[in-house]
Amino acid sequence: MLQAIINQSKRIVFFGGAGVSTASGIPDFRSSDGLYSKEYNGLTPEMILSKSFFYLHPDMFYDFYKKYLIYPDARPNAVHRYLYLLEQKDKLRGIVTQNIDGLHKAAGNKRVYEIHGSIHENYCMDCNAFFPLETVLQSEGIPRCKHCGGVIKPSVVLYGEGLDKYVTIGACREISNADTLIVAGTSLSVEPAASFLNYFNGKNLVVINREPTPADEKATLVLRDDMNEIFEQLNE
Repeated sequence: MLQAIINQSKRIVFFGGAGVSTASGIPDFRSSDGLYSKEYNGLTPEMILSKSFFYLHPDMFYDFYKKYLIYPDARPNAVHRYLYLLEQKDKLRGIVTQNIDGLHKAAGNKRVYEIHGSIHENYCMDCNAFFPLETVLQSEGIPRCKHCGGVIKPSVVLYGEGLDKYVTIGACREISNADTLIVAGTSLSVEPAASFLNYFNGKNLVVINREPTPADEKATLVLRDDMNEIFEQLNE
């Protein structure tokens, strides 16, 4: 049925969360080995990954960030590859992702709205110079700007920070214009991202997730199967 929905759709938008990247070796948030299972000196991930903690303890922030949020060897999986093919056919109008791993762009997609930012974009807080992920990975302790010595901050949305205005507008515009919205790998428990679904007025809402989500009752199709296997079949 999913293939039939895709075949008849002209403006598909994909809304994805952490579950999209687990097949690439990146843990999700709420599984037994997920991010929320980690502790750091008695602190929770939500505390460490907050705006205030970054400003007060950038050394501790970066120690946790490098250990648990960066997976430089991760590669696009079947989900990313299929979405690239859909974009090439001009059926996929946009990818709205909560992930910061950059795998959708690594797969070749151009219409990507990274609403929580990306580990691949890093900026000096003093002179705003840009630095790639390699700069952060190769640094010892706090990454600092080679031009002015300022602290480099990853362009990821921390707890206590707002979403980028223009990324948000673009994502909501694509969702509102879609005839099919595929929601995958997300529990839809993180706001304001989850509320983006309220802009969808199209024909087919597809939900692919291991656990129930708030969108299930409105969905045309709900799939609980392994996401990577589903998209492997679509790739065939």
